[in-house]
Amino acid sequence: MSLEIEATDVIKVILQFCKENGLADTFRALQSESQVILNSVDHLDNFLADIRGGRWDQVLPQLSNLKLPKNKLEDLYEQVVLELLELRESDTARAMLRQTQVFSGMQQDQPERYIALERLCTRTFIDTKELYKGTTREKRRTALAASISAEVAAVPPSRLMVLIGQALKWQQQQGAIPAGANFDLFRGTVAVEIEDEERHPTALDRTIRFGAKSHPECAVFSPNGQYLVSGSVDGFIEVWDHRTGKLRKDLAYQNEEKFMMHDTAVLCLAFSHDGELLASGSQDGMIKVWRLSTGQCLRRFDAAHTQGITSLSFSGDGSQVLSSSYDGLLRLHGIKSGRMLKEFRGHSSYVNYAVFAQDGAVVVSASSDATIRVWDLKSCECTAVLKPPQPTSSAEVAVLGIIPNPQNADQLIVCTKSPTGYLMTLQGQVIRSYIGKTSSADILSDYVACTCSPRGDFIYFLAESGWLHCFAAAHGNLVHKVQVAEKGPIGITHHPRMNVLASCSQDGVLKTWKAG
Repeated sequence: MSLEIEATDVIKVILQFCKENGLADTFRALQSESQVILNSVDHLDNFLADIRGGRWDQVLPQLSNLKLPKNKLEDLYEQVVLELLELRESDTARAMLRQTQVFSGMQQDQPERYIALERLCTRTFIDTKELYKGTTREKRRTALAASISAEVAAVPPSRLMVLIGQALKWQQQQGAIPAGANFDLFRGTVAVEIEDEERHPTALDRTIRFGAKSHPECAVFSPNGQYLVSGSVDGFIEVWDHRTGKLRKDLAYQNEEKFMMHDTAVLCLAFSHDGELLASGSQDGMIKVWRLSTGQCLRRFDAAHTQGITSLSFSGDGSQVLSSSYDGLLRLHGIKSGRMLKEFRGHSSYVNYAVFAQDGAVVVSASSDATIRVWDLKSCECTAVLKPPQPTSSAEVAVLGIIPNPQNADQLIVCTKSPTGYLMTLQGQVIRSYIGKTSSADILSDYVACTCSPRGDFIYFLAESGWLHCFAAAHGNLVHKVQVAEKGPIGITHHPRMNVLASCSQDGVLKTWKAG
């Protein structure tokens, strides 16, 4: 059952915040424009005690924040005038009668009552019994306090800050906000570090070891950089803290050892742009969509493909997920409907990678048939077939990966199963080649994966030999090499904000690398 919050209650909370923080002009403007009255006092017991004690200098200033019934407001002001007359302060009582808006209304609606008070102000001597009409000052005050108490709310202080604090605490308990993280309340995101200058990672930072019969098949950082998620050959999906190399136990489900998982090897992972959803694809052709904060599976596509899923990519609004597969197809799935929406046919071999490009207007795919295809998203028609340069041998070289160039939306970083990577345009022009060789003595090894830094200053190719080759985007030269895997390198992924890179391999480890 959903809770409905009244707009007036929201305004009241803001009014209280303005009042408590001395924003008097803002308070008056908001109250005037919204016609919402706070109708509360800081301490109701003290307010009523001030009425019973006749401390009108404390009571009257608080009335501007209250919306009392006209008759009760008139009774209170009348009591103040009567007590002034009892103290022989007839001039002050007369000024209050003539200058206060409450008495102006009484003069119009109850002229006899107003005239009676005017006459009392002109008398030189007044009997208190006559003044209070057979009762006493204290009894009238007590009756006023009882009457007004039913109209005034007792509200705890700092409601806005308390409510925000409670909401943030709940999000932390649900795992939506990592423990100890700096939260940007205005943007609604976790504040993350952003490196001023991009530098290529040179040193090993953390090593995450998997079980004897397990190894990571894929890894991806969340868009805010708070999480590093791995998918393993035994079907487990685990969320790590890349700074410590340990599992995120602040996620309740992982703390209880209830992991996201598939029945077969998890081959690929992808985050939605807001970081709330995680899609996973497995060897049996299944796709699952998870809410990362809770570990809940929101949607599953049991037969998304007839063979293993090779890549996944979310649409900009997070409503659709694009998949590629060893079955040679690309498919677009609706997360809300749980149905396949579109299919792209044309490749004659495995589709190793697919991604949205040019602000989601087109889809680009890479295949073992040695081609890159560009597809119109609306019509599913192939608008271009690109072919990276091939070696002199007759065997065609598979295209294993493609990444849109962060520095130019019309360009792709292309990884082929060869010792050479490329920077190409969507029209097929080769702009630059990346060969992992610094001298004639170097033994060339085929590339298996590629990635780039967030702003595109550096481009990385991972070779079968386990060496990671780093190239400067500005001139295309090889600037650094580091061995990241001893056996069976699989993939690499870059942190979205920091100079940190993660690599996974068949030797059962997930490693992170940082700039020295």
